[in-house]
Amino acid sequence: MRGPGTKPTPNSVRTLGVIVAGFCAFLQLYATQPILPLLQSVFHVGAVEVSLTVTVAALGVALSAPFAGLLADRLGRKPVIVWSAFLLALCGLLAATSQGLYTLLFWRLLQGVFTPGVFSVTVAYINDEWAEQGLGKALSAYVSGTVLGGFSCRFIAGQVASRVDWRWSFVVLGVLSLAGAAAISVLLKPERNPVRAPLDLAGFPAAVMAHLRNRLLLATYLVGFCVLFSLVAIFTYVTFYLAAPPFHLEPAEIGSIFFVYLVGAAVNPIAGRAIDKFGARAVLTVSIAAGVAGVALTFVPNLWAVGVGLAICSTGVFAAQTAGSGFVGMAARGNRALAVGLYASFYYLGGSAGAVLPGFFWNWHGWAACAAFIVSVQLLTVGLALRFWKPRSG
Repeated sequence: MRGPGTKPTPNSVRTLGVIVAGFCAFLQLYATQPILPLLQSVFHVGAVEVSLTVTVAALGVALSAPFAGLLADRLGRKPVIVWSAFLLALCGLLAATSQGLYTLLFWRLLQGVFTPGVFSVTVAYINDEWAEQGLGKALSAYVSGTVLGGFSCRFIAGQVASRVDWRWSFVVLGVLSLAGAAAISVLLKPERNPVRAPLDLAGFPAAVMAHLRNRLLLATYLVGFCVLFSLVAIFTYVTFYLAAPPFHLEPAEIGSIFFVYLVGAAVNPIAGRAIDKFGARAVLTVSIAAGVAGVALTFVPNLWAVGVGLAICSTGVFAAQTAGSGFVGMAARGNRALAVGLYASFYYLGGSAGAVLPGFFWNWHGWAACAAFIVSVQLLTVGLALRFWKPRSG
């Protein structure tokens, strides 16, 4: 233990920095989820159309993630993380000026474009800085930060929209993001072994294909796709489920349901230690099994049962996210930042698809059809890991 007045170790400061980076990466990305029924009423559109506010943000992440890795290799990890965090905050403030759905979609797309500069580059930073030891713990600390950011995003948006106006949700989140970006610039220390590779756009396609021909990496990318697909699908369409009979929840109450994210934040460090001890494949398998059980609980017509089910779902998915993120660094045979960037692309393509595709199942047969579709994707996730990941790897 440190005595009073003892300065924190450089490693503890780095860990705090990646936690704040994870918090900021997810502080605005899903801001519209708890207010989707409200936005549906404001803009007079259907569930699929309003869910595009989630879809375009995830799509922006998927499109820009590989290039964030290239930029980080050229300019360094920390500068890209810090500037991306500031640009994310600015886009959030500008989203508050939106006068219609299409303008809001534009700013949401830009928010997605700048997110990989924080998300994927921080994962690359962790894989580099903790490569020798403690990688699982560092990744779980980062994921805990993303969990806290994801919870705060949804909770604050729901509370503010219910009490003032939906635009003020983006103002509050934008200001908090500015403060977080400033904190990252102080807490996140420069890399101990800086990477300053030339910006090789000509060799980019060949580097991408080299990663895609790596069966371990490709399987991990597909796992990432399925993991975020499941999480976004569950927490996008459960808002419509909870706004309808028999629950009739308002935006503030729907935002409060995201307290279940805090369970994931508390439990996820255990996942990090389990990955270090048992390997990523075992942890992912148990995590997805828990997620399927959580989905089943949401069918109990009781709000507490639904809350417990969502808590189990989110905890399982966060642990699976930690397993997938850690496996990328192990499976990559070089050009790690690009490998992580491609993982983020597949991951957020999954999130983008998860915000839209279940909408057709919702229109067909409500939450029951959505849940069945989501569970089938979760089972595919386990199948991929069991087929391609080696035991005790991670």
